Amino acid sequence: MWQSYSNGLLVAIGLIMAIGAQNAFVLAQSLRREHHIPVAALCILCDAVLVAAGVFGLATLLAQSPTLLAIARWGGAAFLLWYGSQALLRAARPQSLQATDNEPRSLRAVMLAALAVTLLNPHVYLDTVLLIGSLGAQQPEPGAYAAGAASASLLWFTSLALGAAWLAPWLARPLTWRLIDLGVAAMMFAVAAQLILGGL
Repeated sequence: MWQSYSNGLLVAIGLIMAIGAQNAFVLAQSLRREHHIPVAALCILCDAVLVAAGVFGLATLLAQSPTLLAIARWGGAAFLLWYGSQALLRAARPQSLQATDNEPRSLRAVMLAALAVTLLNPHVYLDTVLLIGSLGAQQPEPGAYAAGAASASLLWFTSLALGAAWLAPWLARPLTWRLIDLGVAAMMFAVAAQLILGGL
């Protein structure tokens, strides 16, 4: 049981720590201190559900359906281009980076954006459902493996949310926000280009 748990933990933490749309979103929300704890909790919950779905059967279904993978590819590319454009617009307007000039977004708006970043990103299905799920389906204790992978998500997003919030007083400067938004835009466009040109 513990071997399966540790396998899930190690595999998932290795994948989840890679810079991606979801991590960038959680980091940005945490630096703004804008509903960052609910956002992290939502990401943890989504990862746990996707891991469980992958381990217990969805990995096989998606691997056999080119149509579903194509929908994930093009839908994800469109969303990443839109989100990158929004980050680029924020970087081009220094006044929008001032905390005192920004109108806080509602919890509902932020959570919907977090859901979009999580569920419209094809790589979350490749990593969480297909890769982690298919490996988990082969474990002697699939349930323990899924619990280990979910624990990795819990540790990572909790650390990211709380750590970034702690650094916020030092990082909440207009130039810092401009650089963060430029970095987020570049990453989103790069991933979208990879999806469009090379597929999944």
